[in-house]
Amino acid sequence: MKKRNIYLKTVPVAEALRLAMDALDRDRLVGRETIPAHQACGRVTAQAVHAVCSSPTFHSAAMDGYALKAESTFAAREGRPVRLAKGSQCAPVNTGHPLPEGMDGVLMIEKAVRDTDDFIELETPVFPMQHVRRIGEDIVATELLLPQNRLLSPYDVGGLLSAGIWEVPVWEQLRMTFIPTGDEVLDFTKRPSPRPGQVIESNSQVFAGLAAAQGCLFTRVDPVPDNEEALTAAVREAVNGPNHVVVIGAGSSAGSKDFSRSIIDSLGQVLVHGIDLMPGKPSILGIVDGKLIVGAPGYPVSAVVCFEELLIPLLSWLSRKTPPVRPVVDVELARKVPSKLGTEELVRLAIGRVGEKLVATPLGRGAGMLTTLIRAQGVTRIPVDSEGAEAASKVRAELLVPAAELDQTLVVVGSHDNILDVLGNELMGLTRPVRIASSHVGSMGGLTALKNRSALMAGTHLFDELSGDFNFPFFLKYLSGLNVACVNLAIRHQGLIVAKGNPLGISKVEDLARPEVRFINRQRGAGTRILLDYHLRQAGISPEQVNGYDKEDFTHMAVAVNVLTGTASCGLGIFAAASALGLDFVPLARERYDLAFLPEHADWKTEVALELIRSASFKERIEKLGGYETALTGRIMEPGQGLG
Repeated sequence: MKKRNIYLKTVPVAEALRLAMDALDRDRLVGRETIPAHQACGRVTAQAVHAVCSSPTFHSAAMDGYALKAESTFAAREGRPVRLAKGSQCAPVNTGHPLPEGMDGVLMIEKAVRDTDDFIELETPVFPMQHVRRIGEDIVATELLLPQNRLLSPYDVGGLLSAGIWEVPVWEQLRMTFIPTGDEVLDFTKRPSPRPGQVIESNSQVFAGLAAAQGCLFTRVDPVPDNEEALTAAVREAVNGPNHVVVIGAGSSAGSKDFSRSIIDSLGQVLVHGIDLMPGKPSILGIVDGKLIVGAPGYPVSAVVCFEELLIPLLSWLSRKTPPVRPVVDVELARKVPSKLGTEELVRLAIGRVGEKLVATPLGRGAGMLTTLIRAQGVTRIPVDSEGAEAASKVRAELLVPAAELDQTLVVVGSHDNILDVLGNELMGLTRPVRIASSHVGSMGGLTALKNRSALMAGTHLFDELSGDFNFPFFLKYLSGLNVACVNLAIRHQGLIVAKGNPLGISKVEDLARPEVRFINRQRGAGTRILLDYHLRQAGISPEQVNGYDKEDFTHMAVAVNVLTGTASCGLGIFAAASALGLDFVPLARERYDLAFLPEHADWKTEVALELIRSASFKERIEKLGGYETALTGRIMEPGQGLG
């Protein structure tokens, strides 16, 4: 077996960028080219551009009216008009028309107090060059129009053409090639169905979109297996092509099949292997034949961090562009974010407005969690010398979306249910769309978020054994003094999710105590966990008797996936999750799933959501999922109603 890589000394991102910039000969790597001026938007000038002609090229009327000689109007006064003969003393002009020879002013048409076929009369004098665009007023021939290293905008293109410039020298467009690697990687172009141990290659297309946003031309080669000789050949071919940047996808870490570092070292020079940033730590920067070689981590979040933190600054520098800067806002964390000392950490956030403040819910932090990239509105940086940030603390967040989107985001924290996905989709279809930012922290976590004003709504399905009621006994206990309301989303069916055909014959809670049954639980504070504990007590079973009681996941779909893949024999969850994955279901209980909110803190997004929940079409969508009853859907619930 090949010896594992050992990281070179990790370095701060700024140091990694400096090393790369010092090693690259930018002037030699990126050449110049001349392109048609009308196609130059988004390109960068390679030298100063001077105007060929003036704009305008003649004295022209700036208003509709009459061109005239200004001194002929000087005697005009109110009540003592001056009369000018048409043709010899004045001439009608429209905006943009050249001034007739000998005339140096324009009278606005509405200023003519009398206008006949032969003459006009005016009571307002016109001063020389009044309402006239002078020759070269905008651009003067031979003057500097645009300096070198100017990123050309649509307005610049208009200026180039107005100045008689038909071609412009620019820096050539950067070209990047991406080489996917790995025996387990499947080519997405073949629309594969992955088996266990296989993944569909997608990082190249994430990079393609990010590269396009930087004005970079992008190509991808077919995936290369974990074969050092084959990968070396692919890198050498990419370097020998017209590319400025070559990215090796995956293989940058310390595994026995991670060849990126050794290949770059054999063909050129490794500059950096490992940065002081998580995710993204295994990133590699190198140089081969004067070209930038990047070893991007295979996990999607790490790969994106590699692009955002290393490639974007380097692409900007190579193309002579100013690196983009994200808007920054202050946000309040909905929950604690622990972090390790010694490494800067990027944490992606779901952000929305709750009252007067922006609330940020930290998303999952696994380097392989692509959905965190999809769901995030922002990202915060935990400094290298910090052990994290406390709940309700203020942090700075870099926005990944337009700031206006935050005001259209409905923050929902609490228990997970598939109905929230339906609700989120329907809300985005409205004329004034609303985006749901949901965080699945369990029903108790949702109530805590309401108490801290960190959410507009909280998903909850907490069952109280003593009263037989849902949610309100918990509002009274944990949200004492607050006016809490809740709207019912549905009565849902909870039960044991088991494999197709139920091979272990699981039919009741008592079966969880059988040693061959491997259970997958929900997290502490989840209403489903509380429901399980209730039924275990009813059956006289202790948690210690359940194999897997301490194995937790955070959503019904995650529980179902564990059963589907054989990681667990069963788990407690909703019928809709079992049905979605073709699993069997052993009914156990009916329960009420509500969205709780504080009426005094409700805003327009809350009202829009309530209106949609009450609609007949929304109820129809819920019923189609299966395992739900909609008799109470849309109703504002009262204490003691139970299941109605």
